[in-house]
Amino acid sequence: MAKTKAELLEEAKALNLEVTTKNTVAEITAAIAGADKPAETVEEAPKEAKTTKAGKHSAKAQREAEAEEARQERKETGEVAETEARIKKGPKPVARPMVERRGKAYRKAFEQLEKGKTYSLGEALELATKTSASKFDSSVELHINLGVDPRQADQNIRATVSLPHGTGKTIRVAVFAPSDAHAAAKKAGADIIGEDDFLAQLDKEQLNFDVLISTPQLMPKLGKYARLLGPRGLMPNPKSGTVATNVAKAVEEAKAGRVEYRVDKQSIVHLAIGKVSFGGVKLADNAKAFFDSLQSVKPSSLKSAYIKSVSVTTTMGPGIKVDTSSL
Repeated sequence: MAKTKAELLEEAKALNLEVTTKNTVAEITAAIAGADKPAETVEEAPKEAKTTKAGKHSAKAQREAEAEEARQERKETGEVAETEARIKKGPKPVARPMVERRGKAYRKAFEQLEKGKTYSLGEALELATKTSASKFDSSVELHINLGVDPRQADQNIRATVSLPHGTGKTIRVAVFAPSDAHAAAKKAGADIIGEDDFLAQLDKEQLNFDVLISTPQLMPKLGKYARLLGPRGLMPNPKSGTVATNVAKAVEEAKAGRVEYRVDKQSIVHLAIGKVSFGGVKLADNAKAFFDSLQSVKPSSLKSAYIKSVSVTTTMGPGIKVDTSSL
């Protein structure tokens, strides 16, 4: 027996279907029939992994992650160990000693030194003249490691010394002094002498000299050239004897071999005391004059050892360690 529309509406209402009296009997019947069927399960398609141009979600990163995962799986099964065992590794590289990386002349000179031995100052200077590895007349240098702190004002060593036999270099001396001192400076051997004309050369940055000597009254005029002269070590200074009222005497001392030395930031003093051609005796005289000067400027506040180590070397030769007790 067919159900009436009212009965169908009651049944649809019991099933929570959205139907009204405006719907036809066929529509209500179809809605009731669809509600009675079991819902079909729809399998969701696997979501595709989103990739970016860079970062851990990029295609390259994902491939690397997959490769690492596969490597870990092989490692667990022992396949990685077998693969690495088949790869032949070469010998571990060994760095050559510094001496072996030098030239033939240097290595030949180095063979004349006894390993681990410290020499007296005289022996070291004689040996330096024999171990010069250059074809020219090399300079003989002293390198002294001091136990001072250069940051302390009273331990910032700076002084001058007149070497008895000079340095072996031709020193070009410039004098910046009033006109009444020009004649005496020229007689003493100055290479460049001037006042206003000398300042004109500095304006053009013409530095054709190794030492600059000035009188105290003209020093203020050199203030504007401090950036030009200072970095080159050419700025006159009273401590170095290049600011003097007696210009002629200062020129003679500079020509005779007066040199300035100072401690660097690593507490080391470097000084050339002559040439290989001087021979051991003259070099020893120059070295003695230098060490006498160095001892005279020893800081009174210093509690530790003053001279920690000394080495002698030529321009391109090996370093020779000196026994500090022989000084």
